Amino acid sequence: MQTQKIVVGIDIGGTNTEVGLITFEGNILQRGTMPTRGRGPNFEHYLNSLTDLIHSMLNKQNNIELCGIGIGAPNGNFHTGAIEFAPNLEWEGIVPICKLLSQRFQGIPIKLTNDANAAALGEMLFGAARGYTDFVTITLGTGVGSGIVSNGQLVYGHDGFAGEIGHTTVYPNGRLCGCGRYGCIEAYLSASGLVKTALELMVKYRTASVLGDIPPNKLQSKDIYEAAVSGDWLAQEVFRQAGETMGLKLADVVATLSPQAFFFVGGVTKAGDILLDPIRQSLERYVMPIFKNKVKILPSGLPGIDSAILGAGALVLNDIKLHNKPS
Repeated sequence: MQTQKIVVGIDIGGTNTEVGLITFEGNILQRGTMPTRGRGPNFEHYLNSLTDLIHSMLNKQNNIELCGIGIGAPNGNFHTGAIEFAPNLEWEGIVPICKLLSQRFQGIPIKLTNDANAAALGEMLFGAARGYTDFVTITLGTGVGSGIVSNGQLVYGHDGFAGEIGHTTVYPNGRLCGCGRYGCIEAYLSASGLVKTALELMVKYRTASVLGDIPPNKLQSKDIYEAAVSGDWLAQEVFRQAGETMGLKLADVVATLSPQAFFFVGGVTKAGDILLDPIRQSLERYVMPIFKNKVKILPSGLPGIDSAILGAGALVLNDIKLHNKPS
């Protein structure tokens, strides 16, 4: 039987770490998960559990060859191979995860980037961005991230942290963002940002809404989506305002990068056209005339449950394919 070449995709989230064994065609042979938190600030404890999980998954497969490991993580730096000062993880400072993991998987190439960059690569190799050379992936969830692809290459910048569109200002002197600045797009389009908008609108309009039946400290973005689908005016207004804000920011991004499309991924984008239609309308309203009707607003083509680990796997797969191109 012929040996099948695979890579491991690892998505390190604030709560859980997802692992997948991925073929070169983008098929996931096996999935595994483990808590990210709960092992304390000593990274060695987490790394031991992660290594054990990967080995247990590999041992369940027959006739496979591990060709690489790709990791997507908050504040993952492609250039250094380290997670640097990630605010939502237990480990403080700089964690050289690629160096430490390579000691356990000697001879196997290991690559790291942030989760949004991984999502962009996954979209380009396996998703709706196949055939696109210039696009931006926007991740909407706990935060707002972005991965920029220009001329078919992911843009990292000189320090590995390019693409922080979520932390660019959309409203000067606006809401306080988790990064410490004011008015960032993340403060409005993240899951918690949508909740803040809903609470503000309930105070402002004092109109009947099913959202008013939910205690403020229990309200979640999925509640807003469900209410919007059922026709609740206030919930729909939350998404209209969110789309207006995002379109305003994307108009600036279009003027800077001239992408073919924006691909949206993440929990908040499960709202679909309830969110994407207002973004499309806002973008066309604010964008420069020379860019009108040129840029697409599209949902991710990757299945939501697999997008993160496919993106992480795509990081090392992309590198393997580039090195194996005929000269």
